[in-house]
Amino acid sequence: MAKRIGILGGTFDPVHIGHLRSALEVAEFMLLDEVRLIPNARPPHRSAPQVSAADRLAMVEQAVTGVSLLRLDDRELQRDMPSYSIDTLESLRGELADDDQLFLLLGWDAFCGLPSWHRWEELLRHSHILVLQRPDADSEAPEALRNLLAARTVSDPLALEGPGGQISFIWQTPLAVSATQIRALLARGKSVRFLVPDAVLAYINAHGLYRASN
Repeated sequence: MAKRIGILGGTFDPVHIGHLRSALEVAEFMLLDEVRLIPNARPPHRSAPQVSAADRLAMVEQAVTGVSLLRLDDRELQRDMPSYSIDTLESLRGELADDDQLFLLLGWDAFCGLPSWHRWEELLRHSHILVLQRPDADSEAPEALRNLLAARTVSDPLALEGPGGQISFIWQTPLAVSATQIRALLARGKSVRFLVPDAVLAYINAHGLYRASN
């Protein structure tokens, strides 16, 4: 049978329960074999991560240990270049069977920013796109994406067919937590327990990450 693999990229600076809960919910709803969490090396559209690639990798590894549907994939950290999603998808495709399905998970804001991504028009050659959208989201997609949405959107995410090429929306109520918020709390010496997995918090404390002196 064809494999069904989700892809969730990010700086994971640090990885938190919002990332993990979204990934797990999508994996279960979409009946995926796994969701791969792929830490960015040098994200083209954001400032450099606050802590090292090795620390971010270790935190994701701690977070997914024992969670059968979630897996760490370090391929972007193995490349000494900006982390372009198209390169990652091409790399993954080279390892999979022709009929295996890839699902790129994007939040609504990231999806709306696609026209600024490197070779963004080629993403759907390699994967489907699942847009994770809040029920209260009321913004419209940019004009550059409207024709694509009209041509490629499938209303039922479970009806996506083939290895890639289509777009669908999954409505979620995200947890009100962000990496920015977590870093700010840690810098002030506040607790972030229950915002990150206990194993990630233990790693942060053991290595003194995100403290005001960093």
